Amino acid sequence: ATPEAAQAYVEAAEAELAERSEYEARVAWIYNTYINFDTEWLLQRSDAAATEARVRLASGAGRFADTELPSDIRRKIDLLRLSLVLPAPQTEGAAAQLAEITTRLASRYSTGRIDYQGRQVALDELETLMGTERNPRNLQEIWTEWHEVAAPMREDYTRMVEIANQGARDLGFENVGQMWLSNYDMPADQMESEVERLWGQLQPFYEQLHCHVRTRLNATYGDAVQPADGPIRADLLGNMWAQDWSTLMPMMRPRGARATYDTTTLLTRANYDAVRMTRTAEAFYTSLGLAPLPDTFWERSMLTRPQDRDVVCHASAWDLDSREDLRVKQCIQINAEHFQTIHHELGHNYYQRAYMDQPYLYQNGAHDGFHEAIGDFIALNITPEYLVEIGLLRRSQIPPASADTSLLMEQALNKIAFLPFALTMDQWRWQVFDGRITPDRYNAAWWELRERYQGITPPTARTEAHFDPGAKYHIANNVPYLRYFLSYVLQFQFYEAACQQAGWEGPLHRCTVYGNREVGARFNAMMEMGASRPWPDALEAFTGTRQMDGGAMARYFQPLM
Repeated sequence: ATPEAAQAYVEAAEAELAERSEYEARVAWIYNTYINFDTEWLLQRSDAAATEARVRLASGAGRFADTELPSDIRRKIDLLRLSLVLPAPQTEGAAAQLAEITTRLASRYSTGRIDYQGRQVALDELETLMGTERNPRNLQEIWTEWHEVAAPMREDYTRMVEIANQGARDLGFENVGQMWLSNYDMPADQMESEVERLWGQLQPFYEQLHCHVRTRLNATYGDAVQPADGPIRADLLGNMWAQDWSTLMPMMRPRGARATYDTTTLLTRANYDAVRMTRTAEAFYTSLGLAPLPDTFWERSMLTRPQDRDVVCHASAWDLDSREDLRVKQCIQINAEHFQTIHHELGHNYYQRAYMDQPYLYQNGAHDGFHEAIGDFIALNITPEYLVEIGLLRRSQIPPASADTSLLMEQALNKIAFLPFALTMDQWRWQVFDGRITPDRYNAAWWELRERYQGITPPTARTEAHFDPGAKYHIANNVPYLRYFLSYVLQFQFYEAACQQAGWEGPLHRCTVYGNREVGARFNAMMEMGASRPWPDALEAFTGTRQMDGGAMARYFQPLM
């Protein structure tokens, strides 16, 4: 276990992973855009081989855990050890069994349908219904029927936890949760404390927002549906998972605050379609001086739901060859939420392109929260000024300062409301992986955490026959969720820093850096670093500070507070 051996090991591992990753990405793309028996079969075998290879490479990297190494080689060895989301044990057949289970969980989620008002309805339409339907009886039905889709996942999920935990122990971690938390350039327990510190900065605002929303729901529905105190009924919050409450804005506008424009209406009136939504988002990035997306992006992306097959509609950005084969997969609907989402997804693509000349192991975000924060920082720039710049709003229609409370309330119903949901997702999984939550309490513990952090309660009685966590994509598909919580903190840090660089002098929430190439150059310099340096270095390169801080988010919302 010499430094020379470690360097040779890293070089061989990077070459193997670079070759494997393109094949794996193309198989996964086919499955995601064309779900059937054969693509499931292909994905299971691809995932099994991928897991076996990464377990082998991670175990080999473990030989150098205590070797004195140059900083670059040490970083790559540590990244190899942490490269798996769900590690399998090295016992024969374990990787194949894990891949079979995870593919089955993913397929059950993505092919889920419910019977609603005499027809079969898929999740993307259900999400829209949850944001527009106001009859509590109908909301309860939609919510309950969708959560029934996840109930059969329970046995598979339990077995998956057993297999992956053994794999994590084989790699020197106590469990999968500790492995996930070790991915942030600091010890796992320190990272967990950092998360609680950040939540502590923003929790008082959430508590005020919760109280305001509950009061309005009580006034609308009465005590029988939503009591004036205690938790809020989850299906009343305008979103299947109660993670984004912004569709409730007409009900939540503060008294005396002026109504403002509706972006969904503006998009519809301007005859936007999925391609135009995407072209508009691309134009934001090019206005910062970044290159247009390649022609293949437009040829190969999936921007609308096909009518002839099952697909994974959950929006995602793809880099298939670690070079220029960039794509988005999203079933775009013409509304404000999806307008923001496509700005977000292209952030992943531009980040992927920016670091493509880094060595393979550094072709990633500084940490996973950076990858999510990049596009959300851009989406924060969807301000009235930006909508004027792109011709969706006339300058005479820019709301006066008296409407800022409405603009901030709508953002808070999205951004502030999301924070405790994001914490709940991984708090539940960390405790499942470390054994504090046992399989006989999966559902009860899920709702205990959601009530503690979010202050919400289910609309119908839940038992251990249910598996409500699985009704969320990231649980069924084993995507760690801490990244989203961190990204909500970081996006406001990025945004505040960019607005300062641009010399913005008005209220922070009205700033847009659209068209500012100086900001774009500094932004791209951070993105080009990829994962080559510890994340505080990347954060400092753009913001001038080395610590994640909820202060920027608090300052953004201060007028609403």
